[in-house]
Amino acid sequence: MDLFLAILPAIFWGSIILLNVKIGGGPYSQTLGTTIGALLFSTVVYFIAHPQLTPTIFVVGVVSGMFWALGQSSQYKSIQYIGVSKTMPISTGLQIVTITLVGVLAFHEWNSKTTIILGVTAIILILCGIIFTSYDNKTSEDENKALKKGIITLLISTVGYVGYAAIGRVFGVVGWSALFPQAIGMVIGGIIITYKHKPYNKHALYNIFPGLFWAAGNMFLFISQPKVGVAISFSLSQTGVVISTLGGIFLLKEKKTKRQLMFIGLGIILIVIGVVCLGIAKK
Repeated sequence: MDLFLAILPAIFWGSIILLNVKIGGGPYSQTLGTTIGALLFSTVVYFIAHPQLTPTIFVVGVVSGMFWALGQSSQYKSIQYIGVSKTMPISTGLQIVTITLVGVLAFHEWNSKTTIILGVTAIILILCGIIFTSYDNKTSEDENKALKKGIITLLISTVGYVGYAAIGRVFGVVGWSALFPQAIGMVIGGIIITYKHKPYNKHALYNIFPGLFWAAGNMFLFISQPKVGVAISFSLSQTGVVISTLGGIFLLKEKKTKRQLMFIGLGIILIVIGVVCLGIAKK
């Protein structure tokens, strides 16, 4: 039962992008709807759990959530350029590598030879996985331009996600106490990012549902961590990339050659192995 709880974040987070794309509406309606959904869920959880909420927790949480909105909206934009099956493994890999390096350099997380070896190995595997998943043996000039735009957009997305994770870590604002103020920051960030694009339509309303999924995944991550440990819960939560990548290919019908499928499969395996190694290094 504990492992099942730990797998739920991957299931929820891996499904979000698939739901967003199926619902449609473009990156701005998707961003606004998702953030509103996260706020609705987090508000209910707040009044049930009554976590501590100090001025510092509130301000840091809001700023952290605004960074998340930047990361998520940029991820949605990248999907328009290169599709789900390329966006998600590249995005996940960049997030994991960057957040890990921030943890090592700023918080000295690797403090033994074993963790250094495991961590460096993990980063190499994840980077190789990113390269494999973005492999395309025959591309037109337009496809190459789209790939460049997608990667640049994902670098911006990574800055947002790293800010989301790092700011809370710096001020010790994590877990249940951060959930509600972060959701407020997500909505504020979503409004700022999207207001020029008039996202207030039925698609924004429908995209509230994926936002509920995101917040549910976050909640189950907090629940599972004390039961199975941070290392296992972290590793399992990141495997949602398998769901989103394969879902992009088989559910959203993104066209791939047999060679591309082979490289994508190999890339996913390398990323997952790298994530497991990082999980072990976190112990």
